Amino acid sequence: MKLLLINGPNLNLLGTREPATYGHSTLADVERLAAAEAARLGAELAVFQSNHEGALVDRIQAARAEGVAGIVINAGAYTHTSVALRDALAGAALPFVEIHISNVHAREAFRHRSHLSDLAAGVIVGFGVDGYRLAVQGLLAKLATR
Repeated sequence: MKLLLINGPNLNLLGTREPATYGHSTLADVERLAAAEAARLGAELAVFQSNHEGALVDRIQAARAEGVAGIVINAGAYTHTSVALRDALAGAALPFVEIHISNVHAREAFRHRSHLSDLAAGVIVGFGVDGYRLAVQGLLAKLATR
């Protein structure tokens, strides 16, 4: 089973960007953690990161044709602003889990609104980078019940 992990803007700065909020793990660490969990559970995980909304939309649209069964996505700030990402996820019609490293509900008010959550199979917030492992587990569990 093929899964796709998508990370949005500024997640390439993990490990150096606001470590009190996001920790010291790098994006490469996160990708290894998620890929190892997917492999442990018998799945394959492709990874993609971009700071550009259109590139994220293009990657989501391509996923279905590639046989991707589901997506784990940390859309970063685009979670709170991007109708385009929402529409791409709806159009791809693939189950996805939305993830946030920090607890967005304990942060600024503008981070409390997600354009993605109501479409998501699940939402994981506030568990640090370990949330990626939980997201892979949750997504595979949802896919197993389909």
